[in-house]
Amino acid sequence: MIPIFVGFDPREAIAFHVCANSIIRKSTDVVAISPLALNNLREYTESHTDASNEFVYSRFLVPHLMKYEGWALFIDGDMILRDDIAKLWALRDESKAVMCVHHDYKTKAGTKYLGSVNQDYPRKNWSSVVLWNCGHPKNSIVTPEFVARSTGAQLHRFTWLDDSLIGKLPIEWNWLPDEFGENQDAKLLHFTLGTPSFHEYADAPMASEWHRENMLTQHCLQREPDGSY
Repeated sequence: MIPIFVGFDPREAIAFHVCANSIIRKSTDVVAISPLALNNLREYTESHTDASNEFVYSRFLVPHLMKYEGWALFIDGDMILRDDIAKLWALRDESKAVMCVHHDYKTKAGTKYLGSVNQDYPRKNWSSVVLWNCGHPKNSIVTPEFVARSTGAQLHRFTWLDDSLIGKLPIEWNWLPDEFGENQDAKLLHFTLGTPSFHEYADAPMASEWHRENMLTQHCLQREPDGSY
């Protein structure tokens, strides 16, 4: 079973459900999908004031939620899978504490969804898809108290780890179509400026795939009066 934690923000709840549907449709393995919703996290109170969404900091609670055992995957909610998540899961490397795509880019946009500031910073979006080696000794420091008192820069750059412990994933597993354009080889689409559920991003590159996934999420087979389907 693949334990997957997905960022959840009630301001765009549809994003989580579309993301989860894409995971389920494509996966060849059993998945356990957990929303990282702040109201569910009784052992953690969000006190940071610089978050653009509700899972900016809660993503770092994954090792704690896993009781510092085994592996787990975190992904932002503003994503859809185009390929089997079991293939991403198979990339785990026991010598690493975390694994992520090592993005190196400057954003095209100064703002993102709902008018939030979209800042450039080192290792931007590294923490948006993370294979967590929850049992790695170096991750034992990442407690709810540690997350609460740490800054975004410290957490999103994985500053508690030596760089040699931050494994590298192929960029296709965290492709940013709104920043990089279309890529038919992408395995995971990350609409980092805003999901196409927001009007201003409805026509973003590759948005049609998100809209299709949204339709599939809402699909329900109906029985016709003549008994046919």
